[in-house]
Order: sequence, then structure tokens, then C-alpha cells
Amino acid sequence: MAKSYKDIIADTSSNIAKLRKGIPETMQGFYALSGAAGKAGVLDEKTKELIAMALSVAARCDPCVGYHAKALVKLGATRAEVEEMLGMCVYMGGGPSLMYAAAAIAAYEEFGGEKAPA
Repeated sequence: MAKSYKDIIADTSSNIAKLRKGIPETMQGFYALSGAAGKAGVLDEKTKELIAMALSVAARCDPCVGYHAKALVKLGATRAEVEEMLGMCVYMGGGPSLMYAAAAIAAYEEFGGEKAPA
């Protein structure tokens, strides 16, 4: 059965909500770090999300792939941009990164990103 990244991030978000109640200060700190790191500066938000997706592929983190695929679609990343970034992932990470690059492009499509030409 194929993975559904929408389901993965829905389940993960539900569990993160539990952590927000149990360890609120830690979670506030994490979200502050996330906001500060992701904010546009010398690099724009889309570039930072492309980097985050590359790191998600390298770490083989399914929820991370889902969250960053969704963000890339929202930020208007083109399929060509995502594919070029995934090419660097494969180059740097070999076969395991190729498997997650395939998953990342599927997640990008699942969240409404551009489909591959027929």
C-alpha cells in the first residue's frame, strides 16, 4: 500500500498536539526556532523549504517529507525546482536518498503540486 503523506502528517500533528500539552515550553521553543529559521532573510522562504526537504530526504523522515512537500506547494515551488533539489539529494545520498526522493515527489504531487508530464 502506498503511503499517504496527508495521513502521515495528520497523525503526526495529532501526536504533536499531545506533546504541546505535556511539554509546552519545549514545544514553544521548537516553534520559535522553526519560525526564526524559516523566516525570509538573505534566503527566501521557498529556498529554505527546498533545503528543509533535502534534509528530510537525507534523514528519511516521512512526516518531515510530508510537511515540507505541503509547504513547497503552498510557496509555489515548481516541479522543476523540486526535482532539481531531489537530484542533489540523490547525488549526495545515493540509493537510499533516491528512494526518499521518489517518496518526496509523490508527497509534492499529493499536496497539489504539478504532476509529471504524461
